[in-house]
Amino acid sequence: MTLLDTTLKQGSRISPLVLISRYGTFVAFVALILFNIAVTPHFLSWQTFNVNLTQVATIVIVATGMTLVISTGGIDLSVGSLMAISGALAPMTFMGKLFPIENTALAVALAFVIPVAVAALLGAFNGLLVTRFSIQPIVATLVLFIAGRGIAQVMTNGNLQVFKTPSFQFIAMGNLFGIPAQVVLMLIIAALAYALIRYTVLGTQILAVGGNERAARLTGIPVKRIKIFVYMISGALAGLAGLVVIARNSASDANVVGLGMELDAIAAVAVGGSLLSGGRANIVGTLIGALVIQLVRYTLLANGVPDAAALIVKAGLIILAVFIQQRADKV
Repeated sequence: MTLLDTTLKQGSRISPLVLISRYGTFVAFVALILFNIAVTPHFLSWQTFNVNLTQVATIVIVATGMTLVISTGGIDLSVGSLMAISGALAPMTFMGKLFPIENTALAVALAFVIPVAVAALLGAFNGLLVTRFSIQPIVATLVLFIAGRGIAQVMTNGNLQVFKTPSFQFIAMGNLFGIPAQVVLMLIIAALAYALIRYTVLGTQILAVGGNERAARLTGIPVKRIKIFVYMISGALAGLAGLVVIARNSASDANVVGLGMELDAIAAVAVGGSLLSGGRANIVGTLIGALVIQLVRYTLLANGVPDAAALIVKAGLIILAVFIQQRADKV
């Protein structure tokens, strides 16, 4: 039973701020769609639908991992840099720069496995810094935020890696039942994360850690292992998103892959209604929040507003979301 259901059953009034906190993102999403239908030419075309979904796919993939981290009371600033590392490793693998592989299918398979595994291990490293050395998450993940992109640039000597490998690029360029493969991947990841949080003991423990870490520890919940787990998942999903980006671009550039993604992911989580202080994870909200951010950008561009304005609006959305959360929690 939701807070709204409980309040209505008791016959008491519910604060407008609570309603906005719970349902404001969805209302904004619907309002943006209706506005674009009325104002933006060709908004209802398949091309527009496809562009917006493919643009938002990587944000949702990364933001799903970010939601899990934030729900434990943490933050992960390293996701963009981990995307760059993963994006640098993949071409090096299937092009034989890491080690010679004559079997093309095996090379492509390893190009998926190795980068994601490395990103997951680096995510676990973030978790170790937070748990073993008691470093604040924003500082712990700042290490790879800075060093990670440098590692990717050193790996590639700062050079652009151009490729044309259809079997690898299917993750971004292919279609499944007429739906872009990256969108299918996005929905699968969001559905798995939703099931984890909603229906598993582990999901309950993740929220318990973010809600009250001391109480969670006293009840026997393995707080440190759970924190390492969510950072590892965040790293793995960032690595996967990096593969989608380079597959879509047919090139890997360590200088730009994942640049600013940490901000997009945090914005999607904040706008989606998950508490930035931890204890609540709204996976569906994160998905809708990412769509809202993408639609805001699309709406501005389609109506002749410079892209720089979208950054200002995005910052405003984050401030508004956090403000509403804080005020709603005091009601």
